[in-house]
Amino acid sequence: MNKAVELATLSGAEAAVEMLRAHGVEVIFGLCGDTSLPLYDAFSRNSVKHILTRDERHAAYMADGYARVTGKVGVCEGPSGGGATYILPGLAEANESSIPILAINTDISVSSRGKFTLTELDQKSLFKPVTKWNVVLNRSADIPRTFRAAFEAMTTGRPGAAHIALPFDVQNGPVDRADIWADPTLGSFPARRTGPDASFIEMAVKLIRKSKNPVFICGGGVVISGAESELAELAEKLSAPVATTISGKGSIDERCALSVGVVGSNGGTPETRAVIDAADLVIFVGCRAGSVTTERWRHPAPGAARIIHIDVDPAVPGTNYQVDVPLIGDARLCLAALKEQVSVAEGDLSCVDKAKNEKFSKFEKLAASNDTPIKPERVVFELQKLLDPDAIVVADPGTPCPYFSAFFQTRKTGRQFFSNRAHGALGYAMAASVGAHFGRPSVKTVAVMGDGSFGMCVGELETVVRHRLPIAFVVISNAVYGWIKAGQKAGYGGRYFSVDFGVTDHARVAEAFGVKSWRVEDPSKLQSVLKEAVNSKEPTLVDIVCQPLHEAQAPVSEWVA
Repeated sequence: MNKAVELATLSGAEAAVEMLRAHGVEVIFGLCGDTSLPLYDAFSRNSVKHILTRDERHAAYMADGYARVTGKVGVCEGPSGGGATYILPGLAEANESSIPILAINTDISVSSRGKFTLTELDQKSLFKPVTKWNVVLNRSADIPRTFRAAFEAMTTGRPGAAHIALPFDVQNGPVDRADIWADPTLGSFPARRTGPDASFIEMAVKLIRKSKNPVFICGGGVVISGAESELAELAEKLSAPVATTISGKGSIDERCALSVGVVGSNGGTPETRAVIDAADLVIFVGCRAGSVTTERWRHPAPGAARIIHIDVDPAVPGTNYQVDVPLIGDARLCLAALKEQVSVAEGDLSCVDKAKNEKFSKFEKLAASNDTPIKPERVVFELQKLLDPDAIVVADPGTPCPYFSAFFQTRKTGRQFFSNRAHGALGYAMAASVGAHFGRPSVKTVAVMGDGSFGMCVGELETVVRHRLPIAFVVISNAVYGWIKAGQKAGYGGRYFSVDFGVTDHARVAEAFGVKSWRVEDPSKLQSVLKEAVNSKEPTLVDIVCQPLHEAQAPVSEWVA
C-alpha cells in the first residue's frame, strides 16, 4: 500500500474508535479478549479513556450508570463467546429502562464462521431480544454508517440499548477516512425530540379543567427528557400533587409541598397510596403504569379516575389502563404545551402534607431505635443527614431499594438517586456507581447494597482501588436473600427454603482489596463511621449488620397484612 492510500484509509478498529469520538464518547468500559486485539491496539493510540473492568456484566452496568447521570450514551465492550454472554444482562436492564448504552463485542472472523471456531455464537440472535437495535458487521467499509445508525436508534424516540459485533477480520480491513463523520447531537439523549398533536393537547386541557383532584404520576421519562421545570410549573399552576415511581425520583424536589414521594408496591406506603386513590384525574408522565407503580393495577383502580397518559412510545398509553387522552411525544414538550394552555387553579394540598407527616413520623420512630441488629431506617436517616443535595445514591434491589425509595428525600431535581428497576438484578449498584462517578466526578457517589449483591460484584473493588475512586460503599449485612425470605413469610406461611447463607465480614474482604473499611453492629457508632466514610477522598466501605427484611417493617405492600 502506497503512502497516499495509507493516509486515506483507517483500519476497521481505528474507524470504530474514531466514530465513537465523533459522537462525543469520552469513556469506554470493558474487558480484553483474543478477538479484541485490533480494537485494543486502536484504543492504545487514541484519546478515549478506557476503563478496564473485571467482568463484562459490570462494564455494562458502569456504562448504564454513566449514561444516567450524564445524559450521554454509555459505551461498553467485550470479546466474543463468554464476553458476549456476560455483557447481556446490562443491556437488558438499560434497554428496558430507556437508557442508551452501546455494547461492542468483537467476534471471530467472517471467514471462520461455521467451522466450529472457538467462541463462535450467533450474536445477532443473542442480542435481538434485549436491544432496540443490533447488527453483526460483515465488511469494514460498513463501520461508519453502522455506528451512525446505532447512535440514531439509541437516542431518538424511546431511548434504548444497541449492540454491534465487530469480527476480527472486519477490525483489520480498510475504511475510507472520508466516511468518518457524525452528528454529535446523537451522542446525547433524548435527541430529535417530537412534540404532541395539538388537538390532543386541547382534549387534555378540557379534561384538566373539569378535574377537582388531579395527580401526576411521573416515571423515569421526566428525568430522561429533562422535563423537571415544566412539570413543576404545570403542577404549581394546577396545585396538583406529584407522585413518582422509583425511576422517577428526581422529577421534583421531594421537600416541595407538591411532592408525594414514591408510590407503588416497592417504596410506596399506605399514606402515599391514599393520595392516588383520592384523585379524579391521573396524569401519567413518562411512566408505563406497570405492576410495581400501580400495585398490580389496583392504585389507581381501573375506572376510578380519568387518565391522561404522556409517553414518547405510542405503544405505552392504553396498555394497562383505558386512557381518555393519550399524548404521544417527548415529556418536556408535552408538559410545556399543557402549561401554556391551562389556567391557574386553586387546589387543596393538605392531603399531601398529611400523608408525608404520617409517613415520616413512623419512619423517624424506627430510625431512632437503638435496637440491634440495626434497623434499615437508621441507615437511611444517617446518610440523609450526611450527604449533600448534589450527592449521587445508587441503590441495589433487595433491602436498599424500598427503604431509600420511600424515605431518602432528593433535595433537588435531576438524577441524584437511581436503582435498576427494569429487572432488579442483584449486583448492580457497585458497578453503576463507578460509571456514575466517571460521569460526575465532582460530587460524592454512594452505593448501597445488600450482602447478596455484594457477593455478585465484589471483584470490581479492584477496579475501584486501581483508579482510586472516592466512592463510599454501604453493605446491608444480614446473611440472607431477604426479599425472597420476606415473600416466603408473607405468602407461604414462613416455610423458608434455601434463602439463608453464611455470615461474611465484608469489611475484611474489602480491606484485602485495599479499601478502607469498617464493620458496624452498634447503632450509636453508625453516624461517626458513615461520616468518616462519606468524607473520605479514597474508596471506603461500611459493613452494617442490619435487621433482615422478613423481620422489618419495609415499605413493600405485598408483605403488609
